[in-house]
Amino acid sequence: MTGIPLRCAAAALVLVVPALSQDKILYEKDSAFNHILVTEDPAGVRSLLFEKDGALQSVGKPEDPDYLGLPYLRTALLGLVFVEKPARILVVGLGGGSIPRFLHKHYPDAQIDCVELDPDVIAVAKQYFGFAEDKTMKAHAGDGRKFIEKVAQPYDLIFLDAFGADSIPYSLATREFLQAVRKALTPRGFVVGNIWSRYSNPLHDSMVRTYQDVFEELYYFTVRGSGNRILIAAPREMHLTRENVVAKATVLSAREKFPFDAGGAASYGYSRLTGKELDGRVLTDAEGPPPETNGD
Repeated sequence: MTGIPLRCAAAALVLVVPALSQDKILYEKDSAFNHILVTEDPAGVRSLLFEKDGALQSVGKPEDPDYLGLPYLRTALLGLVFVEKPARILVVGLGGGSIPRFLHKHYPDAQIDCVELDPDVIAVAKQYFGFAEDKTMKAHAGDGRKFIEKVAQPYDLIFLDAFGADSIPYSLATREFLQAVRKALTPRGFVVGNIWSRYSNPLHDSMVRTYQDVFEELYYFTVRGSGNRILIAAPREMHLTRENVVAKATVLSAREKFPFDAGGAASYGYSRLTGKELDGRVLTDAEGPPPETNGD
């Protein structure tokens, strides 16, 4: 197994705490699931939070789908390196809609489904972050796990980006859930998971270990300047080296006119995990989360 780097973990908490005192509050409401807060800074950049001083759920500009305000997004989009020209994409966890808006601009013919538990978050994404449904991009209010378990037509690319105020719901991290994700992929499909590093996530090793239990291939990317870690997994072996991924990412971002060099993100963070040496346990529905994780 290639060692998992722990670079920049301490920077994460700096990035996820907004300077609310300098920002204008555009919207604040207690929904059935969250305390939703939308702020705007003097430069017109908007932020979505689920509690004051909590983790940033989304940062964006409603007029600019290319604006990727959170560093992890550029690394998560490396999923496109593994599945070029995806026809069907699923995004679990809408937030402000940064991922689907970017995908919709650059892949307008792809069918993009977005699943968000909180209907009020969907409304906020539309009103404050420029998210808009049309014939190829749809938002579905409901439980992401239940949606995936009922998928009839599989997806080429699935993004798992669902966070509560401070953690990933445990039900979206277990072996049973990931087995359902695997079934929801096409033969060429990949899943992209966004998790926190060991620095702030006590289940980090177990989450990685659970992906390894379900999928034959797992790539692990650190994110420059962030505590996010991106997992890209497939139900088949691929053996793509760092050089392979960087080269493909560089070509992709130039061809599709991305506003960033995907090759840089790939080069900085790449690890291909080939062993089972992590100390974490495989997470299961039956065992449930330990009390300190505050899982759902």
